[in-house]
Amino acid sequence: METKPKVAFVCVHNSCRSQIAEALGRHLAADVFDSYSAGTETKPRINPDAVRLMKEIYGIDMEQTQRSKLLSELPPVDVVITMGCNVQCPALPCRRREDWGLEDPTGQSDQVFRAVIARIHARILDLKAQLEAGL
Repeated sequence: METKPKVAFVCVHNSCRSQIAEALGRHLAADVFDSYSAGTETKPRINPDAVRLMKEIYGIDMEQTQRSKLLSELPPVDVVITMGCNVQCPALPCRRREDWGLEDPTGQSDQVFRAVIARIHARILDLKAQLEAGL
């Protein structure tokens, strides 16, 4: 059986958008790809607003299954998705790379967070469909 592609969601601090993407990848697309997240720096904990809203919206407690990680902790990956951090990401070997251009919602309203979470949800479903189709 062919192994599932490994997808890495990458953002500078690995505390908000990339963590949400990892959680939603596991929640919505675990049958198609394996989800990981990491950053070039770490934070002591995942963004509390992201944790709270993911619990509220999906019943997912990211603090139970995830933590802020460095790029060096990633396994070899097939797909790299950057969040739109406006910094130059280090080169990670992969077959495919894309940037989702998401604004950092840190310090903003729940409405802004919910909009970013909804965009990530839609992008995960799109990525799942593309990978299922062999794109």
